[in-house]
Amino acid sequence: MKTTDDLLDAVAEGSHHDPHSVLGIHRGTDAEGAAEWTIRARRPLARSVTAVFPDGTRVPLEHVRAGIWEGQRAGEAGRYTLLATYDEGPDHTAEDPYRFAPAIGELDLHLIREGRHEQLWRVLGAHVRELDGSLGTSFTVWAPNARAVRVVGDFNGWDGPSHAMRSMGGSGVWELFIPGIGVGATYKFQLLSRNGDWVLKADPMARYAEVPPATASVVTESSYTWSDSAWMTQRAKTQPVSQPMSIYEVHFGSWRPGLSYRDGADQLIEYVTAQGFTHIEFLPLAEHPFGGSWGYQVTGYYAPTSRFGTPDDLRYLIDRLHQAGIGVIMDWVPGHFPKDAFALARFDGEPLYEHSDPRRGEHREWGTYIFDYGRSEVRNFLVANALYWYEEFHVDGLRVDAVASMLYLDYSREAGEWAPNVHGGRENLEAIHFLQEVTATSYKRYPGIAMIAEESTSFPGVTAPTNQAGLGFGFKWNMGWMNDSLQYISRDPMYRSHHEGELSFSFVYAFTENFVLPVSHDEVVHGKGSLFSRMPGDHWQKLANMRAFLAYMWGHPGKQLLFMGQEFGQLSEWAEGRGLDWWILDQPSHAGLQSFVATLNRVYRDNSALWARDNDGSAFSRLGGPTWNPNVVAFTRRDWHGNTVAVICNFSGVPVYSYALDLPAAGVWHEILNTDAQEYGGSGVGNMGVVRADESGRATMVLPPLGVLWLRHDPDAHIPSPTRG
Repeated sequence: MKTTDDLLDAVAEGSHHDPHSVLGIHRGTDAEGAAEWTIRARRPLARSVTAVFPDGTRVPLEHVRAGIWEGQRAGEAGRYTLLATYDEGPDHTAEDPYRFAPAIGELDLHLIREGRHEQLWRVLGAHVRELDGSLGTSFTVWAPNARAVRVVGDFNGWDGPSHAMRSMGGSGVWELFIPGIGVGATYKFQLLSRNGDWVLKADPMARYAEVPPATASVVTESSYTWSDSAWMTQRAKTQPVSQPMSIYEVHFGSWRPGLSYRDGADQLIEYVTAQGFTHIEFLPLAEHPFGGSWGYQVTGYYAPTSRFGTPDDLRYLIDRLHQAGIGVIMDWVPGHFPKDAFALARFDGEPLYEHSDPRRGEHREWGTYIFDYGRSEVRNFLVANALYWYEEFHVDGLRVDAVASMLYLDYSREAGEWAPNVHGGRENLEAIHFLQEVTATSYKRYPGIAMIAEESTSFPGVTAPTNQAGLGFGFKWNMGWMNDSLQYISRDPMYRSHHEGELSFSFVYAFTENFVLPVSHDEVVHGKGSLFSRMPGDHWQKLANMRAFLAYMWGHPGKQLLFMGQEFGQLSEWAEGRGLDWWILDQPSHAGLQSFVATLNRVYRDNSALWARDNDGSAFSRLGGPTWNPNVVAFTRRDWHGNTVAVICNFSGVPVYSYALDLPAAGVWHEILNTDAQEYGGSGVGNMGVVRADESGRATMVLPPLGVLWLRHDPDAHIPSPTRG
């Protein structure tokens, strides 16, 4: 290749798109036509530079221009190292990054261009590997608008020109293999924008990052060996919708502050097992710069937050939870990302991951950017990210945050602030196609997982299959149920009789989707207070209301989610900067609520009628009878084998005696749960453990104040009467 001064200057300053075409070793011929190799290297400030080959041959290089050195070698090319001497400072010997062929193949580049690389994290980012006999790290980044890209890090004094990357053509990918770099190295990318500015960015595909507020990416490789094969095998054979699912939602940093992923494993397992929850749902654990975002403004989609340890430490936590029989769900945020200058925003100097039109690319309410779902590479980035968490961390589900904001172009926008779709409508067709792709691909690759949508509108078919024009989610949060039921339960019992519809309206649509009933972190922040503080009445009544509400919630069709601290009646509103009010458990009344939740979960899991047919309206029936009370809501649940549980809720503040109710079968109904039991801090009103229905199914019972009964039908039971054995 013929070099010019301009070319050498561009290579010297690291602003050329293909430094490998100049630097490294290149084949040519001498005057007689024999093979001759030209070696060029960039070593500014060196006194001399010599290429040293394994056979002992030393090729001295001469300075050409701007720190570029050049020399010739006859015969074979071969491996070599560069020995540089300096007037001030020690001699330095290193391998030449520019002698290596690309570490990324043509098939990978083709799939990236097409937006169909389902294991994107294996080819982009930083990977320790052996190449042509040398151990080092390959750096690869997608930046199609950049004029040049450089790797900077602690290994080169953060000097960009030392390690300029090469463009891999129309794919928009840039690549460089740096020998001698391994796990633990910190790095970023410097990108030359089309307008001539250099921007410094963390790696979008980094799998580890510095502990915030530091922002550099960190080279990492996993050495973890999983021990959850039994869990993973069984998971693939089951469908979550027909399994018990009671979810404990956890903000890891404030559950018990100071715990690492590894330290937290034993404590979480002990606690969640004792409380009987089937799953933990973590608020986002992907890297985020601001703790006060709770993880919902992500800057490192492929990097578990380093606040609590390494990626392998998180693997350890999830592995241990699986071995203890506890599923793991993680919140995932593909709807928006923050504007932090070191991360995805304007990544190569202009909109890339975000939509270029502010009417589609900026989220006014949250001050963030919205992904460009119509761009295949961006869609690929997100789809592969979902698969990454399933593949590399064995998570059992992703709860997709803020789906409503993705579905509608006019979300949180006034007239004139949004651009309609190609049909003139408000639906974000590109986002819909993305959601369908990520759910379909996730279920195809990982059977038995759960994709869960936090979706607050009446958008149809959220949990319908994608081949039926649905979004393909496994579950949808029932936000309407949450709003209505919390509004009802916060009312004074004196006035609840006028608002029974707030509690029972959800029965009308309970089977239109596969629902999760959430009482999430969003309901105990921003001045809303804790669940306990929202209950009416004195201290005893608040706790009774909580027990009744939770028993109604666990009996209602759908899965359940409860945010940490509410299981023992935390008094104060949750704040991410401090721990939960564990001290309150010194009070017997709050310890009683905690004990009740453990019983609630155990009884729930032991009775398949309460979970096996959550999405089947024919397995649910409202109950009535000659006694009518607007504060009483009663219904039954059935499984496929005819096992039946009646849920009878009295939300008035006084007991109801001689309450007549028509149950679906005659005989004995065992009281398997009574929220008013004294062991939980209740008043002890009940039916001595048994209710009997006559041949018509009518039963007369006592309903405890602010209490819920669960009755299980036992067709074969025989209860002796006072006169007959």
